[in-house]
Amino acid sequence: MSTLVSRNTQDWHNWAGDQRCTPERINRPSTVQEIVTLIGQAAERGGRIKAVGAGHSFTDIALTDGYLLELGNLSGLHSVDRVTGRATFAAGTRLHRIPALLAPYDLALTNMGDIDRQSIAGAISTGTHGTGLNFGGIATQVVGLTLVTGSGEILECSATRNPELFSAARVGLGALGIIVQVTLQCVPGFKLHAQERAEPLEQVLETLPKRMAEADHFEFYWFPHTEVALTKSNTRTALGQRTGPSRGARPLSRSQHLLDDVLVSNKLFAAICRGTNVFPGSIPTVNRMASKLTGNREYTDRSYKVFATERSVRFREMEFAVPFSELDTVLRELKAMIARRRFNVSFPIEVRCAAADDIPLSTASGRQTGYIAVHQYWRTDPFEFFKAAQEIFVAHQGRPHWGKWHFLQSTELAELYPAMEKFCRLRNSVDPGGVFTNDYLDRVLLSRSA
Repeated sequence: MSTLVSRNTQDWHNWAGDQRCTPERINRPSTVQEIVTLIGQAAERGGRIKAVGAGHSFTDIALTDGYLLELGNLSGLHSVDRVTGRATFAAGTRLHRIPALLAPYDLALTNMGDIDRQSIAGAISTGTHGTGLNFGGIATQVVGLTLVTGSGEILECSATRNPELFSAARVGLGALGIIVQVTLQCVPGFKLHAQERAEPLEQVLETLPKRMAEADHFEFYWFPHTEVALTKSNTRTALGQRTGPSRGARPLSRSQHLLDDVLVSNKLFAAICRGTNVFPGSIPTVNRMASKLTGNREYTDRSYKVFATERSVRFREMEFAVPFSELDTVLRELKAMIARRRFNVSFPIEVRCAAADDIPLSTASGRQTGYIAVHQYWRTDPFEFFKAAQEIFVAHQGRPHWGKWHFLQSTELAELYPAMEKFCRLRNSVDPGGVFTNDYLDRVLLSRSA
């Protein structure tokens, strides 16, 4: 049976540590039937219930004063269809565990983000994505899911079974029910040939649309207060295929990984952030030094080892999706605003892209998309900077990542999402009692009478 934790013994907080709640009780169900029972208990007493995965959202999307369901016990691979390449996972399965589960079948996820600590249900529900103009977010890889509704009904959803609900629930914000199972369309295992370079920022901005269109997966980081972009370009290759110069056809050595990705990118960077948080005026100088510490490198490895990077330094993040054609313009305005308002920004700004999709509340719904993510160290107050950045993003029809900081309300978001009213009507039909709602959903979705 599920483990119950009383209000007096345990609070819950997210990974960044800035979103906290004291649920009435925390449950860790191990079966779908337990979830059905708990939904029924919550509904009967007029309470609320929320599911949470790894807590990697920066917003209050998972907070509740009712029942909180931690889905870590619902984990693992349920089945694989070797013919179609479709694999079904329990909803609480962490993304970083999926490659090993798929390895015996020589399958892989077609695209991943650069953090893989999230659960699969949490990742798709908030619109987690990677980069690549020919690839959509993780939710576009979903071909089926199982959902428990507000009445406790278990619904199988796909393009042919409950198709309207399937379409919306792929990025459902937790508003349509509790996802308990996800089926992904996988691809044959592949490698990525990675090229990482420090380049002049202006040169990258001038060629950005072309480089993103030509590369399989392109992104870059820009340390504010510098003129340097740290670019990452990944080329897909089949397993067993040799590509690039011989020095670039090998994985990173263990010593190089420890030096670059553990010591410099995490340990040293954490120490720098602690110092600049005390002396923020030193940030521009430190950023110029930090941009020189990341060297050029080239290597090839299995896809998941290249897509994801280790992130142990805690931060808070805002990310907006803007029309791809506006990406370089928005970046230039953001750069000018930081200089004009003299913000000290210690974390690099991350720039990625994605293909258009047809998911109603996906940030890439209906348009090719550029993503711009701004961060601040978790002990630094980010909000004046975040609000100033949001003004620029919104002026260019930017849509906020559902799991990252933003300050938009339902009426503003409805203007950005043509399908918002339809989504909310669907929500009312599968959760008529509002058992899955919370303050975040009340803020970002149209009222239940809409």
